[in-house]
Amino acid sequence: MIEAMKSQDKDRLMVIRMVKAALKQEEIDHKKEINDDLLTDVVSKQIKMRKESIVEFEKGNRKDLIDKTEAEIQVLLAYLPEQLSQEEVVKIIDEIFAEVQPTGPNDMGKVMGEAQARLKGKADMKEVSSMIREKLQ
Repeated sequence: MIEAMKSQDKDRLMVIRMVKAALKQEEIDHKKEINDDLLTDVVSKQIKMRKESIVEFEKGNRKDLIDKTEAEIQVLLAYLPEQLSQEEVVKIIDEIFAEVQPTGPNDMGKVMGEAQARLKGKADMKEVSSMIREKLQ
């Protein structure tokens, strides 16, 4: 935050302040201690909210807001663990399937629970969910 202030990067500073406020809100609302896991959760939620906003901006044909929101997402991505590639995610999902041995779509919860534990913050869970659902079919 101090670095963003010194470099007068107003956009980055704004995003960092929003994350800081969201962290504090989580701490107060859910009586959670601020740690790396909570930071990952909050940043992931912030990215998800911005991606949903982009969809709405596209409907309204607001290119200016889309560009601004995508820039915010890039700032937020710096605070997440390194994202896994598609191949790495597929490999981990295959390992989970070997361990859990699901029999059909009814086992989606078991597989997603394990995937959540291994991939949270390292991959887009919406994509992981759709990959698992497709594999269960």
